[in-house]
Amino acid sequence: MAHKLLIFDLDGTLADTLHTIRDAVNMCMRHYGYPEHTYEQVRVNVGSGVRSLMQKSLPDGAEDDRFEEILTYFNSCYLITHDQIDGCYDRLYDVVDELYHRGYALAVLSNKPDHLVKGIIKKLFPEGMFSVAMGQTELPRKPDPAVPLMIAAQLGYTAENTCFIGDSEVDIITAKNAGMYSIAVSWGFRDRESLVENTPDRIVDTPEELLALFD
Repeated sequence: MAHKLLIFDLDGTLADTLHTIRDAVNMCMRHYGYPEHTYEQVRVNVGSGVRSLMQKSLPDGAEDDRFEEILTYFNSCYLITHDQIDGCYDRLYDVVDELYHRGYALAVLSNKPDHLVKGIIKKLFPEGMFSVAMGQTELPRKPDPAVPLMIAAQLGYTAENTCFIGDSEVDIITAKNAGMYSIAVSWGFRDRESLVENTPDRIVDTPEELLALFD
């Protein structure tokens, strides 16, 4: 493939972080007396940032009178749970390492808060493997194309030679909005049918299949 910059999503793409999100959601729900959520419920609700997650998690959503307070409390819970992960998805670290050594430029873009993204990437990968690791800041979040295009320009690439790799409809739409090639991975937080419905350029089912695209 002609793509030389690979931008990865984090949650559900590089690592299974869902249990850390679920644990924080349930800490928050218990504190405010709301029903706890299953792994599956949280899986469906993630992908569009913390505010969206909490809107979907609360019985009254953003209409809850204490919504902003609850959102702040959730963030404090997630500070406790966010880095309780042991590593990447099975075999994925080796694939990313091989892509790096083949000369591909690598970046991470997540809707998770920026400082948490940087901390997790630092924990999972050697310094310098990813040229950029970004999460949500004051800039527009995915699926807005502004930040992926900014990352590409910062690293000296165009949309045409950039590939966006993720596990959700948000990532697919982000790639389309930015004019980038989209690869959806089926091992993440969405089922394959959902990925097919959003028509990425390619769906891969294993880390080895992903690696085979980039010789």
